[in-house]
Amino acid sequence: MKRLRWQLLIVFLALVAIGVLLVGQQPVTVQPLAPEPVTGGSYTEGLVGEFSRLNPILAFYNPADRDINRLLFDSLVLFDDRGLPQPVIAESWGISRDGTVYNFSLRTDATWHNGVPITSSDIIFTINFLKNPGSPIPEDLRAFWEEIEVIGLDEFTIQFRLPEPFAPFLDYLTFGILPAHLLNGQTPETLIADPFNLNPVGSGPYRFEQLIVEGGLITGVALTAFDDYYQGRPFIDQVIFRYYPDQTSALAAYRTGEIQGISQISSDILGEALKEPNLNFYTGRLPELSIILLNLDDNELPFFQDSDIRRALLTGINRQWMADHILNSQATIADGPIFPNTWAYYEGVSRINYDPDTALRMIKDAGYTIPAEGGVVRANEEGVFLSFTLIHPEGEPYTSLAQAIQQNWTALGVDISLQALPYDQLINNHLETRNYEAALVDLNLFQSPDPDPYPFWHQTQITGGQNYAMWDDRQASEYLEQARILVDPEERTRLYRNFQVRFAGELPALPLFYPMYTYGVDSQIKGVRIGPLFDTPDRFATVTDWFLFSERRGIEQSENSAP
Repeated sequence: MKRLRWQLLIVFLALVAIGVLLVGQQPVTVQPLAPEPVTGGSYTEGLVGEFSRLNPILAFYNPADRDINRLLFDSLVLFDDRGLPQPVIAESWGISRDGTVYNFSLRTDATWHNGVPITSSDIIFTINFLKNPGSPIPEDLRAFWEEIEVIGLDEFTIQFRLPEPFAPFLDYLTFGILPAHLLNGQTPETLIADPFNLNPVGSGPYRFEQLIVEGGLITGVALTAFDDYYQGRPFIDQVIFRYYPDQTSALAAYRTGEIQGISQISSDILGEALKEPNLNFYTGRLPELSIILLNLDDNELPFFQDSDIRRALLTGINRQWMADHILNSQATIADGPIFPNTWAYYEGVSRINYDPDTALRMIKDAGYTIPAEGGVVRANEEGVFLSFTLIHPEGEPYTSLAQAIQQNWTALGVDISLQALPYDQLINNHLETRNYEAALVDLNLFQSPDPDPYPFWHQTQITGGQNYAMWDDRQASEYLEQARILVDPEERTRLYRNFQVRFAGELPALPLFYPMYTYGVDSQIKGVRIGPLFDTPDRFATVTDWFLFSERRGIEQSENSAP
């Protein structure tokens, strides 16, 4: 028995010694294997539209060309999803104290796809085309550039001189830059037919490879990753674009494996697209505002001049139901003319929610009741009835939206007639002439990242401008005037906050929705992300981070070692 006890004691002591040794060892852990993108593969996207020219100066009216140009041509600056300018070809810039002089330093490592450096002469050359009366660009854009003096201070420094301070100036520097060394001597007339447009040399993350021609027609464009791109070579080797007449055709091409992405998923095909198990959806707010404009200067409609009535009308619209059921959840509720999540947006603006009981009480408090002799339309003591006509664009979703608004307002005792018009007639014959009572429209702010609400709401724009509601408010106008000429971002933020508070208090028009953009990309394409958009090509803002292939790498690391 004594011998057995000694044996047990020896075993026990041995176990204790082993335990002490184990405690002294540094345990080794293996970090999770994280996938890291590697280069390779091809991505094919379906575009709705037709090929025209691969030239940023000639693509203002062709969205499909603009999409491709975004990958081929770089600009001085681009804007992030908060509406803040980010350097691209421009490395840095400075603005004079009075806001009339902008100096830009260009990157010295940025080159064209043929290896030639990008210099200030390329920017000056491109702007001269924008100034030329023969260039096929919007007239207001040409008129803007005619007022700007552009000076090349040296090979990599350029100066812009403005006739007066204009804070949104950086908006105008997102144009694609053309190579002067290849196009010198061209005029707008000769450039339109130049072979450059079919075999361009750009400076973006992808370079032109070839046109895809089938049956004598250009049906697509192939691009190849630019190995020497100054912001880093894209992971995906090749991007191919194919053209389709409509989104239904593009969806059919996705189903057959011809393409891996669809440039836009509208509500027309959303239901069918959602059935595709491998199609991922990426959504961002479009730079549009759906709104009901009210003619505030019509003396026969005095109730429109009453902010309480305007607020009651908005309170009585079930916007969330319309966004969900008519717009297929492809819109968010709008609070005002400055987009949410941008640098100028004021979070403190209160939302007006659907509340028909409150809306009805506000109308009654304003003195509008059902007449003693009967009827369903409310009127005040002067015999003014709540009755007017709402004009709206022909077709969907506008017709359904207008009918839903009519139903909501009829329940409040408001008599509303509807009139559908072609969009160009609505604008030219009614808004431009101020010959309307109420209008359901979209305010289009594409390619305008700076919030600048001046064109639609300043007093000076009542006559001949785009202040279609004819909102004559001196206080709001002063905020907009100052915010347009000051370059201090904090001061501009304060002024736009004040404007939004004023707009929300007065409600000169009834904001409805911010439409959404939906992009469809197959799940095999990784790294895709988009934010709010200021133009549809903005979906490619992070294209250099997209990838198809990755490899997993793990690192053995001691718990006590330095990370």
